[in-house]
Amino acid sequence: MNPAHSHEPLLSPAVSLRRYGAVEATDVHGFHQIVLGLDGSMEMAVDGVGQRIDCRSAWLVPAGARHDYAGVGENRQLVLDLPAASLAVPERLFERARAVPIDASLTVLVRNVAASAAGHAPTSAALDVHRFHWDAAARLCAAIVADPNTTLPAAGLDFARIDRWLRAHLSEPLRIADLAAHCGFGMRRFHQLFIEAFGETPHRYLQRLRLDTAVTLLNDPRNALTDVALQVGFGDQSAFTHAFTRRFGRAPGQWRTPGRH
Repeated sequence: MNPAHSHEPLLSPAVSLRRYGAVEATDVHGFHQIVLGLDGSMEMAVDGVGQRIDCRSAWLVPAGARHDYAGVGENRQLVLDLPAASLAVPERLFERARAVPIDASLTVLVRNVAASAAGHAPTSAALDVHRFHWDAAARLCAAIVADPNTTLPAAGLDFARIDRWLRAHLSEPLRIADLAAHCGFGMRRFHQLFIEAFGETPHRYLQRLRLDTAVTLLNDPRNALTDVALQVGFGDQSAFTHAFTRRFGRAPGQWRTPGRH
């Protein structure tokens, strides 16, 4: 089922391949959405501003934004649906709807994720599909925030720069004073600006980011659970297991496919 059209509550990220018909349709939904061009092209307009996207571009659509869309001939898009407070994504990324160009590395990732999505048949095990959505969404969001074309001009905090800094220091304890100094702000002002840009406190965002990264690391069977815990900043496997289970409803070992525990 297409999450954008079901209007049922979306509780976790969803990645899907879609084709849009030539007849214009309209939608509004309660989650953010990123439409990444794959094959052919489509037209989308939000608040009366229209743009055609193809394999070198994307639409960022905030939750609650009415958008009109139609395909142009044969087309295929990779769509990422992001409910609030699921993945670690700066809230200001969705400050307004906009069409953006995407760089070559993100284009390659989109094609790789699309190929994996095509391989997940409707008969696939529910856990396999759920795990794929989280892993693909985490990788796509990391690349989208890192792509200079998709980030807004700095106003307050440069959220893309901070996101990169946090990812580079996941294995270390977070020292807010160091991060504030890195950005050129005092502690109190930095904390206020961080919440405005990211939608939550630095420690909460970092915790979400650590667990998002753990999902992608667990996808590689060569990574032992203890190593994953340390790489994403947990002092021991027990603390990691507790946080992961509380977030995803399954322990890290159960998250993996049989034989990879």
